[in-house]
Amino acid sequence: MYNSLEQHSESFHLYIFAFDNHCFDLLTKMDLKHASIISLKAFENDRLLAIKDDRTAGEYCWTCASSTIKYCLEKYNLDHCTYIDADLLFFSDPACLLAEMGEKSVLITEHRYTPRYDQSLKSGIYCVQFMTFKNTTAGMEVLNWWVDACIEWCFNRFEDNKFGDQKYLDDWTTRFDTVHVLKNHGGGVAPWNVQQYSFKNNAHHIQGKEIAAENSFELVFYHFHDFQYIKGNTYRLSAPAYHLDRKVIRQIYKPYTKALSVAEAEIHAVNAEIPSHELSENNSGINKVIGRAILFFLMGYYKNFYTKRSMEYGFLSMKTFRLN
Repeated sequence: MYNSLEQHSESFHLYIFAFDNHCFDLLTKMDLKHASIISLKAFENDRLLAIKDDRTAGEYCWTCASSTIKYCLEKYNLDHCTYIDADLLFFSDPACLLAEMGEKSVLITEHRYTPRYDQSLKSGIYCVQFMTFKNTTAGMEVLNWWVDACIEWCFNRFEDNKFGDQKYLDDWTTRFDTVHVLKNHGGGVAPWNVQQYSFKNNAHHIQGKEIAAENSFELVFYHFHDFQYIKGNTYRLSAPAYHLDRKVIRQIYKPYTKALSVAEAEIHAVNAEIPSHELSENNSGINKVIGRAILFFLMGYYKNFYTKRSMEYGFLSMKTFRLN
């Protein structure tokens, strides 16, 4: 993600919150030109520490998201700050997204679910993936409200119309008058909505088009939600329930796996002993059926499971084997 911003953005600075010592030490040694690495010890305050033991690691990360924005605005006296998820890859400069805010002080993005994947009722209308807060009275009012709400309740369950830190955003456009909902569809393409678009390469950028409305846009970032490294040199691109077109995999996922390989090499150059990523168990069920396992070996993919080899060198079509 950092490298993609460096490639496409004319001006940016990342404030990276390292939630363990290994991460902090490694990122510090990498000496990233456009980044400040912040340790958990430097960031955590009494309010966060008081509730930390009552939350899982994932829930605590969600709890902290709003507080990281507040920390940066106040600690570094910034005029604005954008929270971005670590599993984003930028395909063009996100400055156009911020410009869309105009005089508003807060920017949020919708999930824009494909109807068959709509989880708005439980997961929320909006996605905590790319959010901007200006350091204004109005912007800080929204941010402080969110910080307080997350400290009071932020769990990985649906309860009283709440879910994590995300469902709180559902009524912001009526609760506050300074919130802008991103209109540019180039920000927020993800596994749960990518089925609505077609894409084509245009010079060094990717041009998208809404299939239903025929509206065109330039892809700014893609959210690689639930991407996993699987044992056996395999990637799980996303949850198998989400349909990912082969063209999308070539145009969007293949550049991401290439970017991950570059990042792995950069980490290895600094510390060859520390693992660059977590490995998940292979839960694809591929090896439970002999024919499926053979086809996976030959073609390099099954549903949203792809071998590293197939992503690097290309994968065969099932038509090659006359299976459809």
